[in-house]
Amino acid sequence: MRRVFAAVGAAFRRVFRAVRIAARDPRIPRPLRWLAALGLAPIPGPFDELVLLLVAVPLALFYRRELREAWTAAART
Repeated sequence: MRRVFAAVGAAFRRVFRAVRIAARDPRIPRPLRWLAALGLAPIPGPFDELVLLLVAVPLALFYRRELREAWTAAART
């Protein structure tokens, strides 16, 4: 059971590092990064989830390389 918790913790740490790297990437437009930060805010109701879904589409379509680079850089640190 400890291995499962350790693996989940490691995955969360990598996700947070990748998000931090992607949030500072100048190749991703600043308004899109600000919207992603707004979507990560703990706002009650479905507003933050809706913002994240709207931001996910252009990120997945146009900035896949940048997100992949952030993911691999997060694994190295």
